[in-house]
Amino acid sequence: MNKKLEKLRELTDDELREESKKLKEELFQLKFQLALKQLENTAKVRIIKRNIAQIETIKQERILASSKEMQNA
Repeated sequence: MNKKLEKLRELTDDELREESKKLKEELFQLKFQLALKQLENTAKVRIIKRNIAQIETIKQERILASSKEMQNA
């Protein structure tokens, strides 16, 4: 498994929310720079989007795992 994913999985729910918020703000800035033709590394937009998606996936996995635990209890 990817080391970045392992680090993300170790974070708490609050830390994941903060990381997601930070990445979304960075994505906004990158899109703004892209629109103004000031962004040199356009691949960074894709990388940030992927990181946000990974965080959202981990959050969803946790929600599903907790709901399964509630059903089994």
